[in-house]
Amino acid sequence: MNIQISTTSVQYDDQGNVSTVQVHFRGHDDARTININGYIPLSAEEYQGNEALPKLVEIVKQNLVNRLAA
Repeated sequence: MNIQISTTSVQYDDQGNVSTVQVHFRGHDDARTININGYIPLSAEEYQGNEALPKLVEIVKQNLVNRLAA
């Protein structure tokens, strides 16, 4: 599955600290017979240290697997 991060939307609390982050993505399989898009909400703690795109892609993939398996 080819996942691309399209945007990250950062929400801040009243003190200017990151409170949550929405990682928006889109993806498809190699044959383009499956398409998927949406966003994964992350807490500030989950986002911290994982800001790089390759890490965010892995987080999105793991969240998708977990949700599909549920």
